[in-house]
Amino acid sequence: QVQLVESGGGLVQAGGSLRLACTSSGRTFSTYTVGWFRQAPGRELELVAAISSGGSTYYVDPVKGRFTISRDNPKNTAYLQMNSLKPEDTAIYYCAQTYYSTWPPPSAHDYTGWGQGTQVTVSS
Repeated sequence: QVQLVESGGGLVQAGGSLRLACTSSGRTFSTYTVGWFRQAPGRELELVAAISSGGSTYYVDPVKGRFTISRDNPKNTAYLQMNSLKPEDTAIYYCAQTYYSTWPPPSAHDYTGWGQGTQVTVSS
């Protein structure tokens, strides 16, 4: 079973930046939509951004203009560049993949390959 591995989290001050990476062990990574999700304490898992196999991108409103999702298929890796971070961005960030090609991207239950997540903490 393919699993994605997240990295790049950490502690940063408000206004700072982090770049998260999501690496797949599968050989068909390029054919999947990849989503970045986050879960803050006491809150539900939410989709933050997604990128289709063709490169189309999707962002939720709170991160538009601050976060950028990208992918490097030869490296089997997707990235989430997070700029102008806010304390409310504090959460565990996960990536996962889906073969569904609907757009806007599907919700979390249609994704597979969930990793352990990476903690992002933004101090005020």
